[in-house]
Amino acid sequence: MRLRMLIGALAVVGFCGAMAGASGEEAKIRVGNIDAVLTTPPDVEHPPVALLIAGSGTTDHDGNGPQIKPATLKKLSEQLAARKIATLRYDKRGAGGWKPEFGRPEDFRFKDYVDDAAALVNYLRSSGKFSRVIPAGHGEGGLVAILAARRVPVDRLVLLVTAARRQGDLLKAQLERKQIPPDMLQPIVKAIDSIMAGQIVDPPPPGLPIAPSMQPGIASAFAEDPIDPLKLVERPTLIVGGGRDRQVARLDFLALAAAAPLAKTLWLPDMNHVLVDVANEDDDLAAYTQPERALDPDMIDAIAAFILANDTR
Repeated sequence: MRLRMLIGALAVVGFCGAMAGASGEEAKIRVGNIDAVLTTPPDVEHPPVALLIAGSGTTDHDGNGPQIKPATLKKLSEQLAARKIATLRYDKRGAGGWKPEFGRPEDFRFKDYVDDAAALVNYLRSSGKFSRVIPAGHGEGGLVAILAARRVPVDRLVLLVTAARRQGDLLKAQLERKQIPPDMLQPIVKAIDSIMAGQIVDPPPPGLPIAPSMQPGIASAFAEDPIDPLKLVERPTLIVGGGRDRQVARLDFLALAAAAPLAKTLWLPDMNHVLVDVANEDDDLAAYTQPERALDPDMIDAIAAFILANDTR
């Protein structure tokens, strides 16, 4: 898992352009320093809107990073628009390079991700254009969505392949599965534990290239635990997991479901971390750079049905 930085406060500055989308009308907007794309289905007044929150890395509004380009968020937005659901998706700070208006990268703390999501929820709600506002977090974005749902009013919550562990613990588990030689793995694990405890590791061990100046920000991400705040979320929740996800395990799916016993859950045996069905490990790796691959159709139907449902829990 790769973590990148973002910082700063947000203020609404409105529309800065529009274009036609395949399944809806797309408008480029800016909320403070956050660049986003709002997609609205045609001929629908006051649709529900999903705030699509990207996973880890310097991920843009389409769900793409410097090396991986699955276009996960773009495809999800198109499919939801076809089902009469609006979406807002946005560039994480750091996507496309660090902008000076974001402040110093070393001043980042994980709560700044949550500040951004909360500000976008408030933007959508204050616009008066939408019947419901639903944060939908992918991977690390699920943790952001949970924390934002504790900060500002939301109508529902969607968690897509989201971990139930602190990110530092998740990273250690991911590294252990890579079968790294013990003499290399042990110093990395020790360094992760030290960073999670608020210590500075200087120099960091080979295989964990986190500069000392960036470690406090990384620590703020590593130490966030999703379980306790999820237990306090009182809005209808959907939890989706995939059997071929090599980043987040089934135990995470089960732990999230246990923390939110009234949540709706969906386990898709063939779905991977970028929300497409794959046949094996090679197919899984290939999917990260194949934006043309369709998302799991059962997942899309479940998300749409959940967002549009009339139930209150």
